[in-house]
Amino acid sequence: MKLNVIKLIALLAIGASLNVQAAEDVNHDVNRQNSSKLLVYIQPVDYTNPIRLWHPYYDYWTYQGPVLEKVAVSQLADAYGDVGVCEVNQSGKALVWLQPKLFYNPQVQLFYGEVTASVYKGIGEHLGEYVGKSQVRGFLSRHAEASIEQTYAAAVADLVAKMQADQPLQARLEATTQVNPADHTPCGMVTLFPTKKIKAMSF
Repeated sequence: MKLNVIKLIALLAIGASLNVQAAEDVNHDVNRQNSSKLLVYIQPVDYTNPIRLWHPYYDYWTYQGPVLEKVAVSQLADAYGDVGVCEVNQSGKALVWLQPKLFYNPQVQLFYGEVTASVYKGIGEHLGEYVGKSQVRGFLSRHAEASIEQTYAAAVADLVAKMQADQPLQARLEATTQVNPADHTPCGMVTLFPTKKIKAMSF
């Protein structure tokens, strides 16, 4: 009887130990999922309010947020590896605030794109601002969405090249590889950013 009690206590102790280890593993996985090297932030207005691209005979409306997020996350991930999109309760080692602009000139059939990247670390430490620009020939009447995506992709490629050419920025981003989790950049800091004015046309 006494031997059975000892075995039972031993089994309960092992089970408790396994549960603690499992909880630690889960917490580690959650923290890892909620922390990226770079976090991308695009203001909600770029998702909810379309811009108007003017043409003498018709107007074309498009949302900037979804297409910018698509091309920016892909290109930043190629350049810096671990990139995520800012969400509630998420933190990263640095935050990149992207602000898009788009204009179409129907006389020369050119899309003009501009993306400004403001890079922050910690609680609001501004590391730098980089502007990528592009020009893509295309028509509003044919394959406009593809031309718009190409325009943003070229603008993001331009700003990523400028970010990578900035050696002090590269050094600061590399220095975040072993930063204390308490020094991570929380997505909550985006509430401190100025709200973008809504315009029918970006330029």
